[in-house]
Amino acid sequence: MAATVWPVGALCLAIGDALQARFHSVTVEGEISGLTRAASGHWYFSLKDERGQLRCAMFRRAASMVSAPIQEGDRVVAQARVTVYEPRGDLQLVVEALRPAGLGNLYEQFLRLKAQLQQEGLFEQARKRQPVGIPRAIAVVTSLNAAAWHDIMTALRRRAPHVPVLLVPALVQGSEAPASLRQALQKLYEAIAQGSLKQSDGSAWNIDTIIVARGGGSIEDLWAFNDPQLARLIVQSPVPLIAGIGHETDFTIADWCADVRAPTPTAAAELAALPAEQLLQGLNHHHDRLSQTVDRQMLAHERRIQAVGQMFARPSAWLARHAARLERTSHALQRASSSQWQRQSFRLEQCALAWPRAVQSSLHQQAQRLEQAGLRLRMLDPQQVLERGYAIATNAQGSVVRDVQEVEEGQILKVRLARGAMTVQVK
Repeated sequence: MAATVWPVGALCLAIGDALQARFHSVTVEGEISGLTRAASGHWYFSLKDERGQLRCAMFRRAASMVSAPIQEGDRVVAQARVTVYEPRGDLQLVVEALRPAGLGNLYEQFLRLKAQLQQEGLFEQARKRQPVGIPRAIAVVTSLNAAAWHDIMTALRRRAPHVPVLLVPALVQGSEAPASLRQALQKLYEAIAQGSLKQSDGSAWNIDTIIVARGGGSIEDLWAFNDPQLARLIVQSPVPLIAGIGHETDFTIADWCADVRAPTPTAAAELAALPAEQLLQGLNHHHDRLSQTVDRQMLAHERRIQAVGQMFARPSAWLARHAARLERTSHALQRASSSQWQRQSFRLEQCALAWPRAVQSSLHQQAQRLEQAGLRLRMLDPQQVLERGYAIATNAQGSVVRDVQEVEEGQILKVRLARGAMTVQVK
């Protein structure tokens, strides 16, 4: 007789019917792994032990009836039906009830390790440092192929494109990951201490912030960051170290040992450097205050010089006023007694002899003060600085460029000279 030829879908359906008939309702104990709560309200996870694992689906109605909080790594008892997911031919459990059966082995190990390291003082808040905010360079310890590296670079290019970033590659998952992470950090610490890190142009990498990062995953995926030797190495960092491991709800031993714990790799990048816009606003604010101070001082000098100039602009009028006063005094003396008039006349003659000298001396002193004030004013004139061979460079926004770090290759600048100005391009 010819063998029966099954269509794939029909065979999956037949196997599913047979399993449901044989295992219509089963009670399974295992550890939660890869728990995902979908927006629809359904839960998806795996139940596993040391000998195997099964994919599980728990639909919204059943999930809403779970009274105890369920987390990654929990050991649970599930009431379920054994089925076959026909589109992929996967064996799965459709869980209809779920209750805790105690903590999973990995999670219990995590709690014991956390308590031990906390007792050693590795989590002490007093020793932790805040990131510098304006780093000269940032080192990122992660995998080159990890999504975390892409997320960090995207955030830093948008937020602080002026900050150079050094990748220190390391494995972030698997049995070899703890040793790889420790080796990467140890080499980085030594290079920072020795100043041996060099950029492509030969300049030094002035690392003052370290980020250790990895994307989200199950407790098994993140287990490398629970390594006790790695924890003890993290607290030895010579500069502030930020841990950006997993998602918001993921916690590892490295998070508690780091100076700062970020909920995601992107958040770690945001904590490592202030945005360039904020720095520019601060610089512009200081520039405006300095400009206002200089303007006020210049105006005060101009007013003083104008006052002195008005005093000496018409010396004849000034002398005429004093001559009129002298004439009035002379008439008053004529009306005095003869003897008094003679004494006053004698004094007047002496005064008339000394007065021109006094006036000349006063004029000379005022002229010297005017010349000194004019000299100070000329010293404040930017044109005098340009005459000595200096130049003033401004960017497209009109801001004065004071530091080579403020410009990029190819940027157009305007350079003002003593006579004229020109447009240049940074090479």
